[in-house]
Amino acid sequence: MTTYYRDRDVQVTSAALRVPGQEFRLHELTRVWHSRGRRQWGTVAGRGFLGLAMVAPLVLGALALAVALTLDLSASVTVAVGGGGVLLGLAAIPLSDVLLEHVDRSYDRGSHDLEIWADVRGTPTLLLRTANRQRFGQIYRALHRAVEQDSVRR
Repeated sequence: MTTYYRDRDVQVTSAALRVPGQEFRLHELTRVWHSRGRRQWGTVAGRGFLGLAMVAPLVLGALALAVALTLDLSASVTVAVGGGGVLLGLAAIPLSDVLLEHVDRSYDRGSHDLEIWADVRGTPTLLLRTANRQRFGQIYRALHRAVEQDSVRR
């Protein structure tokens, strides 16, 4: 038996597709396709929040510099406020690196549910639903390879 894909929940072999609570024999699957579900607005909003979090230190630093230069303050206070603004702006560099990594992961997960469907004994059946695009692609390709190999053997 050949294993095409395996993770903690899903297994695609040369004999069957196993998902939590169900097992589908490959010879029962006559047509396999995918569809995309509705957009998850919470994911999109989370990306927007991460973008704002990256820009906020720069804006606050620029604001502190503007305040330091426009107000009639003593030289030491102007230097302190201006220096604080510069430091705050520089804090955006390491913060942005961490936040950009979270943004990248959110795009890997995707903002839509992705579904794998098949005709099982003539009935359209949902086999799997996930928001993780990378995982979806791996499972979908593995299932197609398994079904193609099964049809060649028959």
